[in-house]
Amino acid sequence: MGNEIVTRRTFLGGLAAGAAGTAIASTARSYGQIMGANDRVNFAVNGLNGRGYAHLDALRDNSKNARIAYICDPDAKVLARYADKAQQELGYAPRAEGDFRKALASKDVDAITIATPDHWHTPMAVLGLKAGKHVYVEKPSSQNPREGELIVAAQKKYGKHVQVGDQQRSSDYTIKMIEQIHQGFIGEAYLARAWYANVRGSMGIGKPAPVPETLNWDLWQGPAPRSEYKDNIHPYNWHWLRRYGTGETLNNGTHEVDVCRWALGVDFPMTVSATGGRYQYKDDWQFYDTLITDFGYKDKTISWEGRSCQGMRVYGRDRGSMICGTKGTVVIDRDGYDVFDWKGKQTDQFRVGTQTSTTDTVGRDAMTDAHFANFIATVQGREQLNSPIWVANVAVTMLLLSNIAWFVDRKLHLDTETAHVLNDDEAMKYWGRTYEPGWEVTV
Repeated sequence: MGNEIVTRRTFLGGLAAGAAGTAIASTARSYGQIMGANDRVNFAVNGLNGRGYAHLDALRDNSKNARIAYICDPDAKVLARYADKAQQELGYAPRAEGDFRKALASKDVDAITIATPDHWHTPMAVLGLKAGKHVYVEKPSSQNPREGELIVAAQKKYGKHVQVGDQQRSSDYTIKMIEQIHQGFIGEAYLARAWYANVRGSMGIGKPAPVPETLNWDLWQGPAPRSEYKDNIHPYNWHWLRRYGTGETLNNGTHEVDVCRWALGVDFPMTVSATGGRYQYKDDWQFYDTLITDFGYKDKTISWEGRSCQGMRVYGRDRGSMICGTKGTVVIDRDGYDVFDWKGKQTDQFRVGTQTSTTDTVGRDAMTDAHFANFIATVQGREQLNSPIWVANVAVTMLLLSNIAWFVDRKLHLDTETAHVLNDDEAMKYWGRTYEPGWEVTV
């Protein structure tokens, strides 16, 4: 094992010396130097809080091949703030619209990005595909398992590209390390553990309040059944309400669990169990703040531990993935990796030189730039997607099933081809959701 790791370390060290994580973006920029403005992919960016700023930065950094034509958000205050920033960053002013459907109707738009609340992800993506647009959608790509089936079907029907925003799939050192794991770097990989720790505060008890004058509350709700506006929902705490969000498991666990299943080479599990609760505060939060999930396979296991309100780090990391094999272990995250032999002795380490934090709700980073570069290059016919919807949907569905296991408080047994829950009608009631009339998702 020791000699093998030295050999791998020498190989991966050469990668580190070459600015890991930026190779894909650099390739896209070099192509861009010989391409004219008419060859750029024209984007409409949707959802302009938080992660929407990472989309702005990534498209700016890929400006040789991309241009932002529209920016869209139903909150005029958010839209105006983003428009000012976009003009500063880009040197030109994208068209600002409160209703994304105007961008979908424009022939000037080739692709849309979606950084909206979760309840909008699949409905907007499917509308974009129907309008002939390519789609970059943030995780989770769906709010429920049925929507995962629908977005996969829509992509297949309309033939446009759909990339999901699990950007570690475009991390050069992660790609190389996963390849090495598949080639036996740590022997037979059989156990993967993912985790996330944060110190989120309480969302409080919301009070009915007048809708802000700048907010189109009806459009913000979109496909969700109508409810009164409360003062603790917009712009962020919708994450913790089951009508709009998916909880921390989908908000963040999607990234690390995707890395785990990628490393182990597995798809849908045989079983899913989840235990946890809302322990830290008593408020309107409708999900857990602590959840431990186990995904069972015939000869492999994946576990996820999410702690929204307890900041104890694991292996010195707020978040990450640990892959265990018969000959060693790799602990990997967005900042690098550590390698250990079978007995737990560290034998290698790599760091990208920056440090991410779970308190950062924007997530500007080289991985996002590279992920967008890969998406743009695929639209232009030069590459293949690193995270196409039919691949990304597996981890998303797994974690949505983790939520369902928590809702019904028991282990779920799955059809490993479809991920449908076997012999459990109550659990399958959560497979889809109820839509506001007129907003149903159809392919």
